[in-house]
Amino acid sequence: MTEHLTHVTHPLVQHKLTLMRKSDTSTAVFRQLLREISQLLAYEVTRELPLTTEAIETPMQTMDAPVLAGKKLALVSILRAGNGLLDGVLELIPSARVGFVGLYRDEKTLKPVQYYFKVPTALEDRLVIAVDPMLATGNSSVAAIDLLKKAGATNIRFLCLLAAPEGIARMKEAHPDVPIVTAAVDERLNEHGYIVPGLGDAGDRMFGTK
Repeated sequence: MTEHLTHVTHPLVQHKLTLMRKSDTSTAVFRQLLREISQLLAYEVTRELPLTTEAIETPMQTMDAPVLAGKKLALVSILRAGNGLLDGVLELIPSARVGFVGLYRDEKTLKPVQYYFKVPTALEDRLVIAVDPMLATGNSSVAAIDLLKKAGATNIRFLCLLAAPEGIARMKEAHPDVPIVTAAVDERLNEHGYIVPGLGDAGDRMFGTK
């Protein structure tokens, strides 16, 4: 995966995203759609995982069959909204190791404030997939990637549902070596740093909070 940005245009991804954008979509349906769409996005972000082979017995004969190579990959949720993507990806890759980065956005400065960080060991030997539904200003995402690199990660990908051009540019400037996989590139950020047209606050819609 060499492109800095991969826009997943698969019809099922786009259809489910449209349903998620609708303001009258219920919390339960929103959460279910997020789980489904995250599995489709995970398919794309893991497309180039390294493979090796092992000898197995089929009912017919012995063969050398492909299996994933190297250490288990690490999924890192940027709290709290990242957990919605995490759940779906974990269903697809249940053996993955899981980490959490706790950041909240100061509404006055729009800058990220860290409150939690717990990640798997040996990040330098793992593919690390950071997940957060929204890439808005990019400040929280850049801060999360900064922390992961300090913890040893060298092979990182960023998975999100929606991205704003401002966030993409910010990530490319700060971390040009981290590919972004997203379902949509929206128009812009509004004066409050929210993605437009967007889908509102992903965390609030996922957990039924305001």
